[in-house]
Amino acid sequence: MVGMEKKASSSSSLDDLIEKAGGCAVIDGGFATRLETHGAEINDPLWSALCLIKQPHLIKMVHLEYLEAGADVLVTSSYQATIPGFISKGLSIEEGESLLDKSVKLAVEARDKFWDAIKKVPGHSYNRALVAASIGSYGAYLADGSEYSGNYGPAVNLQKLKEFHRHRLQVLVEAGPDLLAFETIPNKLEAQACVELLEEENINIPSWICFSSVDGENAPSGESFNECLEIINKSNKVHAVGINCAPPQFIESLISKFKELSEKAIVIYPNSGEVWDGRAKKWLPSKCFGDDKFELFATRWRDLGAKLIGGCCRTTPSTIRAISKVLKESS
Repeated sequence: MVGMEKKASSSSSLDDLIEKAGGCAVIDGGFATRLETHGAEINDPLWSALCLIKQPHLIKMVHLEYLEAGADVLVTSSYQATIPGFISKGLSIEEGESLLDKSVKLAVEARDKFWDAIKKVPGHSYNRALVAASIGSYGAYLADGSEYSGNYGPAVNLQKLKEFHRHRLQVLVEAGPDLLAFETIPNKLEAQACVELLEEENINIPSWICFSSVDGENAPSGESFNECLEIINKSNKVHAVGINCAPPQFIESLISKFKELSEKAIVIYPNSGEVWDGRAKKWLPSKCFGDDKFELFATRWRDLGAKLIGGCCRTTPSTIRAISKVLKESS
């Protein structure tokens, strides 16, 4: 019973953080690009989750860089970490569970280390960060770019999606994160699977569900966000909704759309605007935002109603530093 009380009391932790951050909290930025900067080899279906096996010290280093940059929320390295994915690498179910657990523990250790040091510094402007366990979409596990199409094929039904996510969700919750982050959800069916799972597993820590978008209007599947948010709005287990890994130039109109469609907090963390070719496994040259543009747009996104703002692929600690600085100065 003590454990349940502890979890229940944390349900307002996200609201508390947003309030402490002046009405808009800062999420960290791109993970894989940063790991590569430190020499990690991640061209693999497991992507950044490969570092959980081979170079966990680099994961912790990147978490610390984002904390120093002013992130109020750390997202774990479990986006592409799944039990089936680890099994395909020859690991056992137990080893896969241990790696998922490690993804949360590394972030918590980085957060606690940073906070223990910074709270002794008079007049610092940091908040004690929350750790969000990343739960990537089914498409992220497939590693074929389908999180940007929503096309999972006729064999993938609601039950299959729930069973795909269930074990990972259980292990991640047990590891003790502050939040759950369902990321790059491409269709209504998977959003429904996430919502039903939270109910079935009686999860009592705050969660957000973020969609991707390839046209700035709809979910990648072509379904309207009105359809996609309908089931989320009925759930008291989901505390925030939004968009991640979409081009930044889509974000203003999407915040306005989500504001009309939902009363939940809006979370946005776009990519830099570069386009990922999921099949060729490379970034395509395209119009992208630099740190100066993120700085300029962060206040506009906040003023439109975003409560959590960060960066996704190809954004860096300097991007997050720029966002954090401008939001704290103008709050």
